[in-house]
Amino acid sequence: MTGLELAVPLRRRGTNLPKMGNFNQAVILDSIRRSDEGLSRVELASSAGLAAQTVSNICRRLLDSGLIVEAGKETSGPGKPRTILQLDPRGMYAVGLHLDPALTSYALLDAVGNVVASRQEPTDLASTPADAVAAMGAMVRQLIAESGVDEQRIAGVGVATPGPVDVASGTVLDPPHMTGWTRVPLRDILEESTGLPVVVEKDVTAAAVAELWAGGAHNAADFVFVYVGTGIGAGLVLNDEVVRGSSGNVGEIGHIIADSDGPACDCGRRGCVKVTCMPETIVARAREAGALPPADPLSPQLLVEDMAALAQAAADGNLAAAEVLAQSARRMAVAVSVLTNLLDVEKVVFGGPFWPALAASHLAQVPPVLAELSVTTSVHTVDVVGTIVSSGEEAFGAACLVMEKTFSPKATHLLLDATP
Repeated sequence: MTGLELAVPLRRRGTNLPKMGNFNQAVILDSIRRSDEGLSRVELASSAGLAAQTVSNICRRLLDSGLIVEAGKETSGPGKPRTILQLDPRGMYAVGLHLDPALTSYALLDAVGNVVASRQEPTDLASTPADAVAAMGAMVRQLIAESGVDEQRIAGVGVATPGPVDVASGTVLDPPHMTGWTRVPLRDILEESTGLPVVVEKDVTAAAVAELWAGGAHNAADFVFVYVGTGIGAGLVLNDEVVRGSSGNVGEIGHIIADSDGPACDCGRRGCVKVTCMPETIVARAREAGALPPADPLSPQLLVEDMAALAQAAADGNLAAAEVLAQSARRMAVAVSVLTNLLDVEKVVFGGPFWPALAASHLAQVPPVLAELSVTTSVHTVDVVGTIVSSGEEAFGAACLVMEKTFSPKATHLLLDATP
């Protein structure tokens, strides 16, 4: 072997054919999930490009496992009526746990995305991280017990957490606003306390997954999800698949410059998203402007109330409050334009725990600024919308992480040495 051959790594990987059956099954499940009324075997074969016998075999396995049901007959023209297949809501369940410095929320979803049970509580930052996470596991167990759902049908627990995270080990590394939460093994603690498989992802990734899941066939194939929690991040969907990055930490946008004349940032520059658009900086600016009364130093729990109060003041005609929110929205639009121009997406979706307080100002201010700064205006517009996931249901996205592993086909799973 020559030195040159040693220096050039083999980048292409072959197809893992034994996994083809699982991939094809995921294609069928995903097609059924995305159809509002269900699909027949003939329609599935056509849409998936698979042989009729292959589709029939897959559907039989899914029927036997209880993931799908036959939901009546449909006649369309001459010939034998077609049997419509739909997901069985009771065929599978998933638990979601959304961890934010302010609130921890829980949701139990059925296979079609209905929230069977939910709960939220202030995040315990006073206890040790290990004790706090173990208590979260106990809450998951309680939620399942009270729901009456057959535990054998629960596929696992999805956890959405502020980054950065080590996705491979399910460890949260050192999230802002959560002092002492350094290298906390979320997955290991929760698997021990719940007895269920656990998947851990960044909150922005979970939000993007939830938007794909809830939107079904009506979603854009390419969009940026701007997540507004205690911090701000961006999830990315390209070609109908969530992009996670090399380590699962895609979407750190805190140091994109939103206003070159803005306040100084701890990174040494001025006007970063971190110091112009985050809820705590918005609230601080509102206090300076007299739009909110003076208060004690911010805590994550009080921040939720302060943002709601600021939005209400703006809605009631407080000009200072309205201008603070409008300025933040314009700055956010500048930052988002960097993403839309770089990635050439067709939609921007805003969401997250603090989105309701920002919705009115952002939906009014962001679109015109984005249109002005977009380099693709002559080719296509960039829509700006709020998430279709209801406010207060961020744990929905966490549960969708589990659903995604079952229902969403990923081409990378066919490759040799690809992780499941």
